[in-house]
Amino acid sequence: MIRGRWVRLADGRGGITATVMTSANAEDWTWLIDYLELNVNLSSVQQSFPADEHMKRAVTECRGLRLLKQEPWECLASFILSSTKQIVQIQQIVALLCERFGQPVRSPRAETWFSFPSIDRIAALSEAELRCCKMGFRAPYLKGTAEMILRGEVNLESVRTMDLATARAELMRFPGVGRKIADCVLLFAYGFQQAFPVDVWVLKAIKQLYFPRRRPNGKKILRFTESYFGPNAGYAQQYIFHYMRTRIGRVERRGNEKN
Repeated sequence: MIRGRWVRLADGRGGITATVMTSANAEDWTWLIDYLELNVNLSSVQQSFPADEHMKRAVTECRGLRLLKQEPWECLASFILSSTKQIVQIQQIVALLCERFGQPVRSPRAETWFSFPSIDRIAALSEAELRCCKMGFRAPYLKGTAEMILRGEVNLESVRTMDLATARAELMRFPGVGRKIADCVLLFAYGFQQAFPVDVWVLKAIKQLYFPRRRPNGKKILRFTESYFGPNAGYAQQYIFHYMRTRIGRVERRGNEKN
C-alpha cells in the first residue's frame, strides 16, 4: 500500500515495473516517483560519500539502492512499533494493525488489502485493542503519539520546515521516540539526508569498519557519523547497513556449506 493505492512492484530487465491494483487513476505517477525518490540524482549522492574502501565496496555491492519517502504518520507509527523487534515481527504487527483497524482497499481482482490506520482511528482505540496486535508495551506509545498529534501538540507537517536538530527534538517529544527512531523518521519520511540513524546493525558496522582496534563509546560514534559521511549521510547509512547485512549473510552461508 502506497499512499492509499495498492501497487505491485516487480523487478524487470529495464528496471522496476509498477502496476496499480486498484481502480485509482494510474495516469499520473508523480506520487510513486516521489515515494521511490526516482528524481534524486543517485550518482551525485554517491559521489558525495567519503572515498574510503568501505564505502566504495558498499556502493558496488548495493548498486542502485535508493531510499523511500514515506508518509510521516505511517512512518512514525511503524518505527515506534519496531522498537526491539526483528523485521518479521514488525511486519506481523503492522499487518495485524492494518487488517483490524485500517480501511479495506479492493482491487478489480476481488482481492482486499488494508490501509494503515489513521491517526484518529488509533487515538480512539484502547490500549487493550492495540495490544491484540502483538505490540506489547508499544501500545501506549502509539496511542499517546496519536493523541498528541490530535491535540495539536506536534504538527507533523511543520517538521518539514525545521532544521535537523529542531526537527529531531520535536519528534522526540513523542512517547517511545528516541534519537534513533527520530532520525529514521527524518530520513525516510521527511528527506533529511543528514540524518544518520544508528541501530544495532549500524553500530556494529561502524565499529567493525572504522574502529577495528578501538572501542569508541556511543557519543564518539555519533560525533563521527555527524562529521564524516557528508551531506548525504542518510544515504551512506543505508549503503553501509545493507552491505553489512548481505556480507554477513554470505559469510554465514559459506560457513554452512563448508560444514
